[in-house]
Formats: sequence, C-alpha cells, structure tokens
Amino acid sequence: MIQFILNNTTVSTPENSGMTLLDFIRENKQLKGTKIGCREGDCGACTVLVGTLENNQVTYKSITSCIYPLGNANGKHIVTIEGINLTEQLTTVQHSFLENYATQCGFCTPGFIVSLTGYALQQNEQSTHNCNDAVSGNICRCTGYKSIEKAAKNIEHILASKDANNQISWLIKEGFIPDYFSEIPEKLLKIKNPISSEEGTVVANGTDLYVRFADKLTDEKVHLIADKYKGIEITKNQCTIGASTTVTELLQHKYLQKLFPNLKSFLKLVSSEQIRNMGTLGGNFVNASPIGDMSIFFLALDSTLTIVHRDGSLRKIPFKSFHKDYKQYDLKEGELLKSISFNIFEDNTRFNFEKVSKRTHLDIASVNAACQITISNNKVTAIHLAMGGVAAIPKYLSKTAAFLNGKTISEEIIFEAQKILQEEISPISDVRGTSAYKRLLARQLFYAHFLKLFPENIELKKLITL
Repeated sequence: MIQFILNNTTVSTPENSGMTLLDFIRENKQLKGTKIGCREGDCGACTVLVGTLENNQVTYKSITSCIYPLGNANGKHIVTIEGINLTEQLTTVQHSFLENYATQCGFCTPGFIVSLTGYALQQNEQSTHNCNDAVSGNICRCTGYKSIEKAAKNIEHILASKDANNQISWLIKEGFIPDYFSEIPEKLLKIKNPISSEEGTVVANGTDLYVRFADKLTDEKVHLIADKYKGIEITKNQCTIGASTTVTELLQHKYLQKLFPNLKSFLKLVSSEQIRNMGTLGGNFVNASPIGDMSIFFLALDSTLTIVHRDGSLRKIPFKSFHKDYKQYDLKEGELLKSISFNIFEDNTRFNFEKVSKRTHLDIASVNAACQITISNNKVTAIHLAMGGVAAIPKYLSKTAAFLNGKTISEEIIFEAQKILQEEISPISDVRGTSAYKRLLARQLFYAHFLKLFPENIELKKLITL
C-alpha cells in the first residue's frame, strides 16, 4: 500500500508502484490542473512539488510527474496546482502572473505557477539559482516568455524580504501558500509505510526509463531505489557520493560549490530544474549513454565506483572501466551501484566541464568534455580527460593525457595533443551532427579547457593559427 499526502489529504492506494504520478493525479483523483504535455519530462506542464520531511522540516522540489513513479511519492507531500490555491483569492504568484499578463492559452500556466511556488518554498537554495532558473523546465508556446520573466522578477523582489527563520508562516501570511502547509510535517510523521519490494525493474527516479518504458513499467513490478543510496560524505582526502544522489543535491552542496567554483554553470548545462531534482548519478551512469553529462564529469575526476551485491558484498572498480561497449557496462546479476568517490584535489589542480548541444540548455550534448589537470613547477604532473559523443561509450582519453603528462603548457603542446585526441576518438554521424562536425567540436572543447584554465599561458589567436 502506497501512502502519502496529496495536497491536504492523506492518500492510501494499492495501485502499482510503477504507475506514473501524473496518471494517478489526473485519472484516479480527477485533479485535471496538472496537464499532460510531452510525457517525456521536457515541457513542464505536469510539474508538481514533492515535499520530503528532513529534520522536522519539509523540503520541496519541483518534478515532472509524467515520468515519476507513484511509489516514490510514498511518505511524501505531493502538491498540485489545486493544492496551492487559496479560498476565493489568487496567490501571490498567480496575482503576479495576472498583473504582468503572463498567460495566454493557459495550458502551461499551472506548471509555471507550481514551479515558482516551489522556488518560494525552498529553504537555502537562493544562492544557487533564481526565479528564471526555477522555471527553466517549463515551456510556453504563446507568450514569448518576457511577460513570464517580468512576473518571476516581481516574485523574486517580494521574496527578498522573506523571513528565513519562519518561512512557512511568512509564506502563508504573504499569500504564497494555503495555511494547511504548516500542518504537513506533523502529518508526514504519522506515515510509516515503507515499500520494500525488490522485484522487477530497478528504478531510481525514472528520468530515463520512464521516457522510454512508462506504459510497460506502469503494469509491472518495479524495484524503487531513489531513497536507498543517497548522501555526500567528505573526508580529509576523499569525496564519496551515493549513487541515488541527484544533480540538484550536488549543486546545493556547500563544500562542492567551494571545490568547483564554477559548479553552477557546469550543472546548469545538465537538463532542467525539474530533471536535475530527479536525475541521479547512478541512473546517468547505467543509462550508459556515450554523451552522459555526469559520466563525463566523473570520468575526468578519475573516480572509483563501489558496487553492492544483494548479499551485501562490495567490490570497487575504476569508473573508466565501467562502460564496456555501447549500452553495456560492468554490473552483474544482483548488483547495484552504491556510490562513486574521487580524491579531493589540491589548490594546484584545476577542473573544467564543457558541453555543446543544439540548444544551449535543456538538451542532449552533441559533444561534451571534462578535464582535471594538476600543475607543479609549470609542468603537468597529473591529468585526466574525458569526452562524450566521440565513441560508443563515454570516452576516457588515456593516450592524450599520457602525452600531456610531464609537459609544459603551451600553444604548441596543446596543438600536438589535439592531434593525438583525433586519433583516439571515433565519432559517428547521427541526428546531433556529422562525424566531421563532432571532430571539430572535440578540438574546440579541448582547446576551451586550456583557454579557460590557463589564460596566462595560452593565447587563442596563436593557438588557432598553428
């Protein structure tokens, strides 16, 4: 039995855990404000909020309910557009949309309202994104977005005076949310109904599997692991991240923000707000896409995977040996990814991530690339390079790295290194570009690492004239 709070009502249902949350909301509960759009997590029309109880407070995130398994709602607070509405008056977010003429046909509007209300509810995330980021996964085909941006900026201005110590009370008082939100922590404490089935297809949050197999998974048993292997642990020399940790949880982690000063700009290239709130590291790795953004990111960190068997035994492998061939990887029967870890680097180590896609954001890469490089006495003492979209698997560029190791960074050395890179990759022509185009991108992204990380050593004009 799945049990959760839907808006202001505790719900118990025997429905299959693999059913999509969207279908349960619309068909079982007849809450039609949550719209059906793409059914692939792209358009945001089906956006709802998922509230998770943590330290007696509820943390809310926006997600696309069309690719979210119903079983993952167990023990949580699910908020639809109907659950945001006030009695006989508009909420502050809704009023801002009205005042700025930010809606036309209205189909996408519930998703925008829910996303922006979720932004208002967030506790500590304002330092990592703004209102426009909050609706990055919501598509509107009518307004041209400028009126929506004006409404969002107005909301952001109002939230600037929010009382962070009494957030829910302040939001209720200011008309952002109904007053029942103050009772949700106590109600969630009363729900103690874990789902323990370990049969069926393994699913974390479904951002890949539910795009391809939603109808199939709705009717089958699923083994849900989204809450199983989570968390980020920092020791003196190592960072260990649970396989079910989401991209958003990486983005919001204060130590990782310090370790990677450009973390926001890197991870903003990885899908939309809603998908970052759902997509897990382990899911990205076992998707085994040759252009998996997080695979490329962690390959360049020379990471190690910890794999757990159902009998509790563990084994560790270098991440660069995990992907074997196209959509094939090193997981045996009964095994799951438990965590990924990498060594924390010193001040003389630099890191960069690059991505090119047909759209700058919210798109799959044509080519992506990452680089970690350590310099001592003006020489490369360690380097790890990874690139996606140039081979059948996420490619660790061992030969290119071996050439650069021990060298002094200069335009001539980088030019020679990219020749080796071109021998090491084997891109194919597909919908994201021709083989020749991807080779060009590979060179440009490789150059971009050094132009950004070593502007004092590399001059663009000289590099491109070699």
